[in-house]
Amino acid sequence: MPARASAKDIVLASGSRARREMLAAAGVPFTVQAADVDEPAIRARMHEVDPHVDPKKVAAVLAAAKAEDVGAKQPGALVIGADQVLALGDELLSKTPSIGAARAALRKLRGKTHELHSAVAFTENGKVTWAHVATARLTMREFSDAFLDDYLNRAGDRVSQTVGAYELEGLGVQLFDRIEGDYFTILGMPLLPVLGELRARGMITQ
Repeated sequence: MPARASAKDIVLASGSRARREMLAAAGVPFTVQAADVDEPAIRARMHEVDPHVDPKKVAAVLAAAKAEDVGAKQPGALVIGADQVLALGDELLSKTPSIGAARAALRKLRGKTHELHSAVAFTENGKVTWAHVATARLTMREFSDAFLDDYLNRAGDRVSQTVGAYELEGLGVQLFDRIEGDYFTILGMPLLPVLGELRARGMITQ
């Protein structure tokens, strides 16, 4: 690899706007190729083997699966796969496909603390060469139904694009009383460890 990578040397295996924007804002050169993996099927298989599977493991397996999928099609590139899992106790929540589903999820999370596990994996020639998982804990306040209605009306379809039906960088911040953890981890990728590993590999400037 060159002392400083070009965009073709690093591939983000994700269609996530938040992940794309955070890497770009940090000055990392990269291209995007969204992975084609069946996330619900992978989750289902893991829960079938172990109904109490660690959500961190689920996030790690999904991140690796995305990186491996794209890495097999991008020989010579370093591929970054990432995934995020929301855990409320033993229950794992997925993205909400509709406003109604978002309303139900937010009522379930209201007044409780949940965890976001954000995993990242690097692959080279389709093989994982580095991985990391970070966790953030978020406590939602006891917001009113009137606030919830107003929030969903103002947020619109964006609530269906995120786990937990909120974007912390937008209106979603008003849902919370307390947040413990790294901001980038909450957005969907532990960026500081990613940058550290890229520096260690000589792919971005030390």
